[in-house]
Amino acid sequence: MKSKTTALHLMGFILNILMMVLVVFVVIQLASVAYNLGYRVFTEPAMDESPGRDVMVEVDQNMSDWDLGIELEEKGLVENHLLFTIQLKLSSYKKDIKPGLYTLNTSMTAKELMQVMAKEENEEIDE
Repeated sequence: MKSKTTALHLMGFILNILMMVLVVFVVIQLASVAYNLGYRVFTEPAMDESPGRDVMVEVDQNMSDWDLGIELEEKGLVENHLLFTIQLKLSSYKKDIKPGLYTLNTSMTAKELMQVMAKEENEEIDE
């Protein structure tokens, strides 16, 4: 009877250790994914090297950040629309994106794309 109890305690101890190892493994994997996402948010390179290719993109008045990210991904300007959406929400350009037709280039970074879409139209100066 004593050996049965000892065996059960040993099995419980081994299961606890296995469970802790599993939890540590999952936490490490989640931390790795979170770090990689955070790193990419601030360092994502352009899709192509210069000179790249020009792409026309129309930004609609009712387009959400998510929709804009999907549009840019479909046109080959960003690799991941979710990543672009996060970059836009964290940027100072979030409220400055203006509707219009833009010529963007695949050699532009996400920040450069945002800068172009947020730029005010140049007013003509009368001389």
